[in-house]
Amino acid sequence: MNTYFWIIFGVFFLAIVFSFYRRYKMVAAMSKHPVSDKLIILSDATFKMQIAKGVSLVDFWAEWCTPCKIQGPVVSELADEISDEAKICKLDVQHNQRVATQLGIRNIPTILIFKDGKVVKKFVGVKTKSVLMKAVKNALSS
Repeated sequence: MNTYFWIIFGVFFLAIVFSFYRRYKMVAAMSKHPVSDKLIILSDATFKMQIAKGVSLVDFWAEWCTPCKIQGPVVSELADEISDEAKICKLDVQHNQRVATQLGIRNIPTILIFKDGKVVKKFVGVKTKSVLMKAVKNALSS
């Protein structure tokens, strides 16, 4: 009976180690994705000026947030594709807490779409590029 316990324990331990290794590799691969040069990095000081006119998509994120690391490359791709039609921006909530607090951002990643300074759409959690693209196109057409 003692042998069976150690065999089961060993298999369980290996499964846990493998799971953490896969997660580490996934996160490491995501952090190597290049950030688009068309992406606008916002701060508390520049936020209102950037969203004042036209359509803006703002990704509220933090460095330590794993879902944000998944969402980041999607937002960068979106910036490469539609930056001539709408502003695609990111705001780090860890270093720019004033704007996040004013807008009631409690969960990240949160994506807000603004039209002429007013929120027209809110997404919480990881969203696909097609969902974000459709929302931006709807904001542009309305």
